[in-house]
Amino acid sequence: MYKIVFTRRSLKDLENIDKYIQNRIAVKLKEYTKEPQKYGKKLINHKIGTYRFKIGDYRVIFDIDKDTKVVLRIGHRKGIYK
Repeated sequence: MYKIVFTRRSLKDLENIDKYIQNRIAVKLKEYTKEPQKYGKKLINHKIGTYRFKIGDYRVIFDIDKDTKVVLRIGHRKGIYK
């Protein structure tokens, strides 16, 4: 199981999302910490991160480091990759 670490930017992103969606993201992140490579998809452009999770219309961009999963960005699919 991986430990989740949020960057300041990802926490700001999360604060700007509706509470219902925040809870949904939290539940899925907890579920995905067991095997993040199984649920995550590798990004082609590594400029913003290495992997992403799809959670409804939202995306969680993250990197994996040894025993830690670092969440870099959280946002709507429309604007997260810009």
